[in-house]
Amino acid sequence: MHATELSPARSAAALQIGPFALPSPVVLAPMAGVTNVAFRILCRELEQERVGTVSGLYVCEMVTARALVERHESTMHMTTFAPQESPRSLQLYTVDPDTTYAAAKMIVDDDLADHIDMNFGCPVPKVTRRGGGAALPYKRRLFGQIVAAAVRATEGTDIPVTVKFRVGIDDAHHTHLDAGRIAEQEGAAAVALHARTAAQRYSGAADWEQIAQLKAHVTTIPVLGNGDIFDASDALAMMATTGCDGVVIGRGCLGRPWLFAELSAAFNGTPSPVPPTLGEVADIIRRHGVLLAAHFGEDKGMRDIRKHVAWYLHGFPVGSDLRRALALVKTLDELDRLLNGLDPDVPFPPAAAGPRGRQGSPSSVSLPEGWLADPDDCTVPSGADAMHSGG
Repeated sequence: MHATELSPARSAAALQIGPFALPSPVVLAPMAGVTNVAFRILCRELEQERVGTVSGLYVCEMVTARALVERHESTMHMTTFAPQESPRSLQLYTVDPDTTYAAAKMIVDDDLADHIDMNFGCPVPKVTRRGGGAALPYKRRLFGQIVAAAVRATEGTDIPVTVKFRVGIDDAHHTHLDAGRIAEQEGAAAVALHARTAAQRYSGAADWEQIAQLKAHVTTIPVLGNGDIFDASDALAMMATTGCDGVVIGRGCLGRPWLFAELSAAFNGTPSPVPPTLGEVADIIRRHGVLLAAHFGEDKGMRDIRKHVAWYLHGFPVGSDLRRALALVKTLDELDRLLNGLDPDVPFPPAAAGPRGRQGSPSSVSLPEGWLADPDDCTVPSGADAMHSGG
């Protein structure tokens, strides 16, 4: 359900999540290996630079509740926030009410974040076959116990708990309406729906009609929509056609961290910033590389920037030799030298807009044996609490 008629810009657009009133109803989706502190700083800087404000919510990449409680070094490093980040938003992947409570309580006691989001959207087989991710909301009682545990751990604080999930396992097993109702009843401050089933993964078109159904079903807390938002017109269209309260941006910002400035302008009725030239994109890549090196160290930071460079240069006329060299970049000096080989005057091309990132193809969903037999079974799935990317 994608619209052809857009809603008017909102001069006073706002999204209320617990105590946080966001000037724009825009949320950066947690993406593993992407939405670390370097990327979030970059998005915020570009929004401030281009529209004069920071108005959305930028969520940290997902961490596993068990690894957080056990204080794994790499997990603790993932929870790094910059001083200018407010509110600090952290997403948890979890399958166990007890571990959820311990992780949320740790976030409260150690002042690790100001907002907790919970991920029940991961569609990858190694997660769902153990009952985690997008498989878990089918177990309605267990799902409710997990949400309730996080809410209980944050009682008496200003830390809201929100929940993200998919439409369901597949077209025969939709779970989003139950999940929304349960999350609302258990005290969640908002819910977000990726409008695909786990079986779809990231393929095909998101079914925005399901967001509209969830919005009609969940009436006391904000409902956010996610799926197929690649520019500001998509965001306006989703809100116009579904009535949702906000949008969650995932793959659309890969290689386009300035998208949040465009979204802020659209929702607040101000002129859209001019898309960057190739020279301006090169400057953004340089800044991203510096931020990654500061967070990870230069060696790992440069290995990480490689995938981003491919997204940044998508659609631009850049020679294969230069692309290949950038895909092997090892130092900041080398990155700078290679970027100097780009033509700075090339305008942002139409071919650089639209879908990007992983697409994949639909597939049957791997589930634990007997998983569908009893949706009210609240047995904690075994071995499902390893770190995996969100969905």
